[in-house]
Amino acid sequence: MLVIRFSRVGKKNRAQFRIVAQERTAAPSGKHIEILGSYDPHFKKGVFKKERIKHWIKNGAQVSDSVYNILIKQGIIKGKKRLIKITAKKEKGKPASAEATEGKKEKTEEINPEGKGEVKEEKKEKLEEKKTEEKVEEEKGLAAADPAKPEKAEDAKKEDKKDKDGKGKDKDDNKEGK
Repeated sequence: MLVIRFSRVGKKNRAQFRIVAQERTAAPSGKHIEILGSYDPHFKKGVFKKERIKHWIKNGAQVSDSVYNILIKQGIIKGKKRLIKITAKKEKGKPASAEATEGKKEKTEEINPEGKGEVKEEKKEKLEEKKTEEKVEEEKGLAAADPAKPEKAEDAKKEDKKDKDGKGKDKDDNKEGK
């Protein structure tokens, strides 16, 4: 089965895409039958071979959701835009077992046809958990001195020096006893 889809070209962090007709089983950057255009997502501009795209669609080639939405936006084909669902990549170094993922919500991002993204992640909850953990550590005295707060760091150093010298509170007690 033939498919019309993007094939990524361009530099790192500066993507550009070719719109190609190829077999569905072929890798997106692999062997293609024909180049049907190109698209630059940074400038939202593209070059399209309208007649060839219509020819391949007429002959049964399927169009990927992203390419379909761009072709509608350019006026090459008519219809409603498709909803695109993008699942977040799994984090490296974490096991993918059912126990590890149990209780966690799947991270998904849905892109509306208007182009506005809706994120369904629970990022706020994670930030709140980190803040509460930091507060607990500070209360226990396990947190390291914060370099952004020099007053606390200096006070801690002075207390350490007093304790090492053996002076500190004992010296004050000796004065009271005399």
